[in-house]
Amino acid sequence: MKMPRITIITPSFNQGRFIERTIKSVLEQGYPDLEYIVVDGGSTDETLSILRRYEGRLQWTSEKDNGQSDAINKGIRMATGEILAYLNSDDVYEPGALDAVAEFFAANPSVMWLVGRCSIIDEDDRPMRGFITAYKNFLLDRYSYNILLVTNCISQPAVFLRSTLFKEHGLFDVNQHRVMDYEYWLRIGANHNPGILNRYLSAFRVYSSSKTSSAYRDTFSEELDVGRRYSNSSFLNGLHWLSVVGICGAYAVLSSLPGRRKG
Repeated sequence: MKMPRITIITPSFNQGRFIERTIKSVLEQGYPDLEYIVVDGGSTDETLSILRRYEGRLQWTSEKDNGQSDAINKGIRMATGEILAYLNSDDVYEPGALDAVAEFFAANPSVMWLVGRCSIIDEDDRPMRGFITAYKNFLLDRYSYNILLVTNCISQPAVFLRSTLFKEHGLFDVNQHRVMDYEYWLRIGANHNPGILNRYLSAFRVYSSSKTSSAYRDTFSEELDVGRRYSNSSFLNGLHWLSVVGICGAYAVLSSLPGRRKG
């Protein structure tokens, strides 16, 4: 069984604090046909010195861009892999993730994209928010497009896509800066159900200054707007609104707990 070439893209901007952990989690996969591209937005911290240490094992560029979606799209245009994914510069892959992904795609040639499980970690790599992970896993095990229209049950760092999807459906929307992933899942999900892999592939990092933590109300409000673009069902849109209210309430409680980091 021939294993596909996999391209991982990391959009980056001033994440020198975490990016080496991200890089190592990709390169230490040991996957034999790996292309790794880091698209940096002109960082002024230690990011570039870290990237230089890994020259020869990854490709990288650093220049001003128009945000995360633009950086991801640059990487997609550079990519030569049959399977593509993007991993943000503060998230990590679990050991063996790429082998598991490659085996799944090789065994399921009709599947166009794959979603695995994703844990949540803090800035010191410690697991956190296990109940949120369990909730997402519960929904993912029961995946349907209607569920996706109601709430984003897909964890972006655990998503892998065939490169032909981008020819069929285009690139990420550069006008989306918080929920570009959710918009893309809805766009492709209308025509292709994802394969679901019951395995942890990645870990999503949450800390006080991360985008999801610092502006969660804006993020979930934008998710609601995007969901309405893909659904004309007042029932599903109403459920989505209720989901957003509940999730924002949960975030507010987490942020107010004594002795806990916000976000």
